[in-house]
Amino acid sequence: MQRRERTRHLIELGGLVQKAGLVDLADDDRATLYGALLDLAAKAREDGNILALWKRRGHRAFDAEAELSAPC
Repeated sequence: MQRRERTRHLIELGGLVQKAGLVDLADDDRATLYGALLDLAAKAREDGNILALWKRRGHRAFDAEAELSAPC
């Protein structure tokens, strides 16, 4: 059960990388994606406020997507 939940969680995280356009931007190069994510993690460690900024941006993007897919 825990393995299934972990697998689902990892798939969802991969979907976010895809949804953000990073896969296409990095030409599906895993080393580039990993390097970018390491850079983001380092930036977040240096500036605690950036996490709140990213969270707001993410919520806005999810909300905008939900509005686009909502039936009229």
